Amino acid sequence: MNERTFQAGHAHKLDDPARLEWLPPSDVLDRLALQPGSVVADIGAGTGYFAIPLARAVGPNGRVFAVDFQPAMLARIRAKLDAADAPANIELVEGSADHTSLPEATCDLAFFANIWHEVDDPVKVIEEASRFLKPAGRLAILDWRSDRSSPPGPPDNHRLPAAAVAESLSRNGWTVDTIQNVGHYSYLIQAHRE
Repeated sequence: MNERTFQAGHAHKLDDPARLEWLPPSDVLDRLALQPGSVVADIGAGTGYFAIPLARAVGPNGRVFAVDFQPAMLARIRAKLDAADAPANIELVEGSADHTSLPEATCDLAFFANIWHEVDDPVKVIEEASRFLKPAGRLAILDWRSDRSSPPGPPDNHRLPAAAVAESLSRNGWTVDTIQNVGHYSYLIQAHRE
């Protein structure tokens, strides 16, 4: 944890209905083009804002690992999964972006939503994603645009330009497929291994 880490005590902000207007999950999922039966690792899952829509998108034969290192965040997802209409294909995993404890070569997609700017060592995170992804697995990083000011989101000096994140991926054996703005304040980078 560092000064950039989103604190579980502010988790109510992640479920603010206004967020659905400036970052609709469907806009992100449409760009991810998930297939039924896919296995997704939602790293830094928070309150399940994306994990639950991801689980619905991959269907009952798919699976979502909702990974977060803050037990309070996982508890919030667990409470949502108690609802009658909650998807049954989400597994909660206590772990960090650089040490998920996910089995090797099990996921089709590693999804990092609004946490890349919090990461201390992006190379370790990329190595960890490479470990748990299948050989043809993809990586998707959704984070805050540096050309849009807060609020919402982290302070401007915590935001990473999309080009810098893409360059880091390229230096570490990944081919960037797309960089797209999504919602009002975010960018989405998708990449595959070379």
